[in-house]
Amino acid sequence: MSVWSVTFLEYWKRYNATLSYRWDCLEFTEIEEPPRPEFTALAPLTILNPITKMEEPYFPKTRQLRRVLAGSMVIVLMIAIVIIFLISVILYRIIIFLVVVKSGMIYSSASLITSVSSSVLSLIITLILSRIYVSLAHFLTQWEMHRTETQYEDAFTFKVFIFEFVNYYSTPIYIAFLKGRFLGYPGNETTIFRYRNENCKPGGCLIELAQQMLIIMVGKQVLNNIKEFLFPKLELCWHRMTLSSNKDQKNEQINPWERDYQMITYKGLFDEYLEMVIQFGFITIFVAACPLAPLFALLNNWIEVRLDAKKFACEYRRPVATRAQDIGIWMSILEAITSIAVIGNAFLVAFTSDILPRAYYQYKMNGNLTGYINFTLANAPEVYAKDHSPCRYQGFRDSEGNLSFDFWVLMVIRLAFVIVFEHVVFFLGRMIDFLVPDVPESVEIKLKRERFLAKQALAENEFLAWTLDTECVIERTSPDMEHEGSNLSIVVSNED
Repeated sequence: MSVWSVTFLEYWKRYNATLSYRWDCLEFTEIEEPPRPEFTALAPLTILNPITKMEEPYFPKTRQLRRVLAGSMVIVLMIAIVIIFLISVILYRIIIFLVVVKSGMIYSSASLITSVSSSVLSLIITLILSRIYVSLAHFLTQWEMHRTETQYEDAFTFKVFIFEFVNYYSTPIYIAFLKGRFLGYPGNETTIFRYRNENCKPGGCLIELAQQMLIIMVGKQVLNNIKEFLFPKLELCWHRMTLSSNKDQKNEQINPWERDYQMITYKGLFDEYLEMVIQFGFITIFVAACPLAPLFALLNNWIEVRLDAKKFACEYRRPVATRAQDIGIWMSILEAITSIAVIGNAFLVAFTSDILPRAYYQYKMNGNLTGYINFTLANAPEVYAKDHSPCRYQGFRDSEGNLSFDFWVLMVIRLAFVIVFEHVVFFLGRMIDFLVPDVPESVEIKLKRERFLAKQALAENEFLAWTLDTECVIERTSPDMEHEGSNLSIVVSNED
C-alpha cells in the first residue's frame, strides 16, 4: 500500500498536467488570478503591481503574519481540546470495562463492549468537533486577509486538515502506538487518576485497532452518504416552497430555465476533497491493521459516485466554472500522508504486531514455534508473589521486574526493521518518481510545439512591424558624379 500510494500520486500528477493543458490553466495561478473581492473591499492600502503596472489593494505582510500566528494559537487550542476529549474517552474505556467486569460478564465480552461503545462515542465527538472547527476556520482565514482565492483556499484547507488529522486519527494512533506501552508490572503499575492504565487484549492491539478503524471510517462514510442523499432533497423541497409565492404559479407550466433556477446552489468541492483525503489517510496509514479498509473505501466510492451524479443532475444548479491550475495544497497534503503512511506502517509491523517476536523466537528455536506463548510471558516479581497468587503477564522482564536481554534484542530488531523498511519503500518511491515523469510525453511535445510557434509568430510580427515602420530612401549621387560610378546613399528613418 505504501508503494501504491506513491504510484497513485505520480499518475495523478500526470493526469493533472493533462487536464491543465487541455483547459489552458498551466500558468493561471502565477499570472492571471485576480484579487479576492473580500480582499479588495477590506484592504486598507493600495500598491503598484510591478507586473501589470496598475494600482491594486494591498495588506501589509507584517500585519498578515501576526494574524496568521494568532490563528495558529487558536488551532493549537482546538488540538488541545481534542486531546482532552481523547483522554476522556480513555478514562471512559477504563471505567466502563471495570463496571462491566464487576457485573459478572466475562473478560472477552467486556472488552468488546468497551471497544465498540468507545468507538461510537469517539465518532460522535469527532463529528461534533469537526462541525465547530470548520466554522471557526472560515472566520480565521477570512480575518487573515489572503489576496487571491487560491491563497485563501490553501490556508483554509491547511487549517481544517491539521485539525481533522488530529480529530480523526488521534484514537487510532493511541491504540496502535500508545495503548499497553506504559503499564509497568505487577507491584509497580502505572495509573491514570488512580485507575490502572488499560492494556491490549491477549492477542494484541491490532484487532482493536481494526475495530476502531472500521467503526470510525465506515460509520463516517455511511453518515456522509445518508447526509448527501437526504439533505439535498430536503433543501431542494424547502427552496422550491419558498420560491412559489402563490398557488397560481404552482399550477402554471414552468419553463426549463425556471425549473433549473429553482434548484439549490452548489457550495463547492471542499467537503468532497476533505472526505477523500481523510479516507486516503485511513487506507494508507493503518492498512497493516485492517487490510479490508481499501475494500470498504472502494465500495463507498462506487456508491458516492452515483449519489453525486444524481445530486448534480437533479438537485443542484450547474456550478459556475472556476479556473484552477491544480488541486492546490491538497497535493502537498496527500504527499505528506504518503510519507506518514510509510513510517506508520513500519512502526505498526515492528511494535504493534507480533511478526518480529515470532520471527526472532523461530530463529532461536531453529524454525519451531513451540512454546512461543510461554516465551512472551514474564513471571510476577517475588515481592508481589508473596502476597498474591502466582501470576504471569505479557512482557519481557525477569523475576525482579527488570527488562530482560530478549527485550533489548527485540528492540534492536524492531528499530532496524523500521529503518530498513522506511529506506526501501522511500527508495522505491523515488525510483517511481524518477521513472514516471510528472508531465506525459504527448503533453510535453505539445507544450514545446506551442512555445516554438509562439516564438516564431513573435519574430514574424516584429519583422513585419519593423518593415512597416521603416522608410528606406535610396538616392543616387549627383549627375556630375555619374562617371565615377553609381554610388548609392541609403537613408533609414525610424518613425514612431
